[in-house]
Amino acid sequence: QVQLVESGGGLVQAGGSLRLSCAASGRTLRNDVVAWFRQAPGKEREFVARILWSGGNTYYTDSVKGRFTISRDNAKILVYLQMNSLKPEDTATYYCAAGVSWSTRDYNYAYWGQGTQVTVSS
Repeated sequence: QVQLVESGGGLVQAGGSLRLSCAASGRTLRNDVVAWFRQAPGKEREFVARILWSGGNTYYTDSVKGRFTISRDNAKILVYLQMNSLKPEDTATYYCAAGVSWSTRDYNYAYWGQGTQVTVSS
């Protein structure tokens, strides 16, 4: 079992930055993939970024490339999502998820946090 807790959401103006954190606990992460998804009101949940815990490989959805950076702190067992140049369309609830597949599909992730709200004003 893996427990995930997100933090760092808030209200920011367009062009601003936020850093989300995902704290993982429970069993030791090894070959797990930790991802960020987001869901805006009335829309389906969408993939944002993922990182391979063991090797640090990363992958991003096109709409956030060059603006968002996913990273991990092995010692603190944290995954970060640094979000720069935020746009109103980035407004959503952001979720941290963990699984064992290198996937953009939410059904491939077995463990989920409760979510943190990000609101970008224009």
